[in-house]
Amino acid sequence: MSDFDNTTIKSFEDIGRGCIKFNADPNSPSCKSANSYKLDVYNWLEDLPETQTATDIVEIRFKNTRKGFYKNINGLKLKKGDIVAVEASPGHDIGIVSLVGELVLEQMRKYGANTNEELKKIYRKAKPADIQKWEQAISREHLVMLETRQVANRLRLEMKIGDIDFQGDGTKAIFYYISDERVDFRELIKILADKFKIRIEMRQIGARQEAGRIGGIGSCGRELCCSTWMTNFVSVSTSAARFQELSLNPQKLAGQCGKLKCCLNYELEVYVDAQKDFPSKQVPLQIKDGTAYYQKTDVFKRVMWYSYSPDSAVNITPVPIDRVKNIMIMNKEGFKPESLLEEDKEGKKKVADPDYTNVVGQDSISRFADQKKPKLKKNKKNRKPIQLKKKSDDSVNTTNDDSANSEQLPE
Repeated sequence: MSDFDNTTIKSFEDIGRGCIKFNADPNSPSCKSANSYKLDVYNWLEDLPETQTATDIVEIRFKNTRKGFYKNINGLKLKKGDIVAVEASPGHDIGIVSLVGELVLEQMRKYGANTNEELKKIYRKAKPADIQKWEQAISREHLVMLETRQVANRLRLEMKIGDIDFQGDGTKAIFYYISDERVDFRELIKILADKFKIRIEMRQIGARQEAGRIGGIGSCGRELCCSTWMTNFVSVSTSAARFQELSLNPQKLAGQCGKLKCCLNYELEVYVDAQKDFPSKQVPLQIKDGTAYYQKTDVFKRVMWYSYSPDSAVNITPVPIDRVKNIMIMNKEGFKPESLLEEDKEGKKKVADPDYTNVVGQDSISRFADQKKPKLKKNKKNRKPIQLKKKSDDSVNTTNDDSANSEQLPE
């Protein structure tokens, strides 16, 4: 087989195998992966010597987020990036080694894989003939997906074909589709099997899984979490945004999948724990001047903002949490304080400071405004000569004492 050409490298990179360079050695073909392909794993135990407890289980990755655990029954010396032929049903598949060593067992616990069940086998390192079939199968994926969408439209099936993953030997393909309802795709399978001469497996995925397979850049400027490190999806509700005092704007809270962003759950427990002793927001505060209604909360400063208008945040006042509790207790006992804020011994109201406090050592934004510009020192030696004209016909070139050697200007 000839060496890999540029078109092959580009096709592997675009389709989601995460390879940017290939080693075309027939005895040990390997793939140099990108800096961060989808669900990349950093093996921090790689530099440690092997122990007697080293496992023969290897993690193999395929297209996008599909991974599997296989047993190295032949004792092959494998490293990250090696291209191997593994057992499939039916035939064989081609994958790339993503992790070896003791860390594989931790990955199995993370994914919830059963260590007692019989795992599929790694046959050998991929031969040139295996990689050639693999390339041909990969090159068919995009065209087959487009034709499948056309067939589904003709059959009026309420489904969207999001991605296709061909097996390494080209005898089987996994069709990933999205649908809100149950779809009867038996007729679709018959047409596709007769047209493409392959075995077909249909897998239904959600919008989050589709975004993870396709990938992209989030509003934070980083790659999507679902396509880089997330392995399972937890339901996200609007209550997560309410606890964090976020605006309930669907356009800002939704990710590229159209669902609520997964990152809304990252800091939710911290906010919930911080608000355990907060008073109820539904109870208005009775003051001699009137009734104060809740508007918003600054969770970590422990400040609640109140206004005398129930419908609009006009002239809002920051009140500490302890003061709010005391006012509620006084209202239950039938008393009304004179103001929302507590007065000190001198009769001044204690106002909660709502301003920004420097807690991590950032410099002030206006740090350059107070600095005075340094005065420039005049250098007499470098001053240019000054020409003066007299009423007489003779022109005199007058210079400083230090520049006596300058030439006289013409009349």
